[in-house]
Amino acid sequence: MQPSATEDFSELGRELSDATILMHEAIARSAGLTGVDHKYLSLILRQGPLTAGELSNHTGLTTGAVTAMIDRLEAQQLVSREFDKTDRRKVLIVANKAKAKKLFERSNQRLKTEVEKLISTYSKKDVQLIAGYLRASVGIMKAFTNELNNNAK
Repeated sequence: MQPSATEDFSELGRELSDATILMHEAIARSAGLTGVDHKYLSLILRQGPLTAGELSNHTGLTTGAVTAMIDRLEAQQLVSREFDKTDRRKVLIVANKAKAKKLFERSNQRLKTEVEKLISTYSKKDVQLIAGYLRASVGIMKAFTNELNNNAK
């Protein structure tokens, strides 16, 4: 019996997820980080400065686990703790963009080149369709993650 489109997409999604996790683990190891620290550094780079509490809310990690992760990233000078300029009671976790860029430059450039080659094989319309699917998938995953994190509290 042939798998349904949903089953086929689900299986491909799991394969993509596994490949993504393993790739990020390898990138992280090559930079002297854990996979988790690498992904949360990426989150800080994309989101901008965040408090430890905001990181905890984004990730579902306990504040203690977030503090330990920040300590590890700070020890490698990839983030710093800085007082918020408008509210000195808040301490923001700020990424060292220059150091992170240098640390991941080689792997990021290689991956970017490969993705650009792949994208060039599709029409503009196909790329828009794929991008729409990916955006919707991200939305589903974020909503599901938030639900799981809220239920765990």
